[in-house]
Amino acid sequence: MRSWVCVSVAIACVACSKETAPAADAVTDRLVDPGRVGAVLEGFIERGELVGVSALIYEDGEEVFFGAYGMADRDAGRRMARDTVARLFSMTKPVTGVTLMTLYDEGLFDLDDPLADYLPEYANVMVYAGGDGDAVELEPPARPISIRDVTRHTAGFGGEPPVDRAIDGGVLSPDNSLAEMSEQLARIPLGYQPGTRWRYGISVDVQARLAEVLAGKPYADVLRERVLEPLGMTETSYVFTPDQRGRRMVLHERQPDGHFTPSANTWLTDFNDEARMLTPGGWGLVSTLDDYMRFARMLQNDGELDGVRILEPATVRLMATDALPDTVGDRHFLPNKGQVGFGIDFAVRIAPPADQAEGSGAVGEFFWDGLAGTLFWVDPANDITVVMFNQWVPWGGVTVMKDFRDAIYADDAEASALNKAPAGPNSRRLSD
Repeated sequence: MRSWVCVSVAIACVACSKETAPAADAVTDRLVDPGRVGAVLEGFIERGELVGVSALIYEDGEEVFFGAYGMADRDAGRRMARDTVARLFSMTKPVTGVTLMTLYDEGLFDLDDPLADYLPEYANVMVYAGGDGDAVELEPPARPISIRDVTRHTAGFGGEPPVDRAIDGGVLSPDNSLAEMSEQLARIPLGYQPGTRWRYGISVDVQARLAEVLAGKPYADVLRERVLEPLGMTETSYVFTPDQRGRRMVLHERQPDGHFTPSANTWLTDFNDEARMLTPGGWGLVSTLDDYMRFARMLQNDGELDGVRILEPATVRLMATDALPDTVGDRHFLPNKGQVGFGIDFAVRIAPPADQAEGSGAVGEFFWDGLAGTLFWVDPANDITVVMFNQWVPWGGVTVMKDFRDAIYADDAEASALNKAPAGPNSRRLSD
């Protein structure tokens, strides 16, 4: 149930400075408690669990919380701010999915079309059947890869060590065009029969290649013309602009003892410093809270924002509907996301949290996150839209996403996991 809370200013303590969200004029029936959310985020900084974090929340079409805490660049003494720029990593994937589905709305493909109808390099793929090295066994696919497979991670890319090694051997090199990436991938055997497993990975990069073939122009242009420019997402791109370079959030690595050091992994940190041949669909974009919130609000508003329609309402609902049949038994890490299925480039919550160890969330929400801790979700039932940024690897060891979710849904008995048992070893109540 929603409680009566004051939608007042949430004071965003950024080291010794403050950034404040707009104050509402009246007490309204809101689910989001700004004070509670702010306290949880600030707690991450006070306990040394994060270097910096920021979040933006809309409810019922209005901004109800903004907070920025800690440091965007600790060594330079630069604090987190509303216009701090973060690397999205896999939060690029939903943007690619929307870009592709604008072409679906124009009738340029059907989801059950064979992928090879548009990308002929996949016409003669084979499937890994065992062995390694020179003794690899192959078999033909039981059916062609469909576009639906590519949108829900059931295409067969990866999933077995020899196949994963081959994909990791340079298919996603920044020096590859999307066409070269796709041609190299098609020469690697599938790791499993299409449609039989959920295996996260390179599928969304194939979506980007499909989009540029369907549109007849480079994917970066398709993305810009169909999503970024219509939504006014001027801060979202593959390359840091000169103005953004001084607003970048430093990517940190969390060491075994819990302290953070700037990442020395240049594959993660340097991709956005200059234009590359590769414009990946699965990762690579940078953005700000407000820019990505425009994308998320468009989805919350059934495909339209500020009078600009990006997707048809039915297409948004299609993307946000679980597309995994029961026959897909092996689902990789997806069950770690909670009681979810998977639609088109989103996880989709299909049941309330099972216990206290699971993050809170409402049935029907759809969401995704990124390698370095970015997170967004759209909750149609409560009309809540959320974007959170932080930047550190490797993910794990603290319960940032769970605690953040718990703070938002604490007053919703069905969506909250706080009072459900058993408590997992990594769960923490809001009072801790």
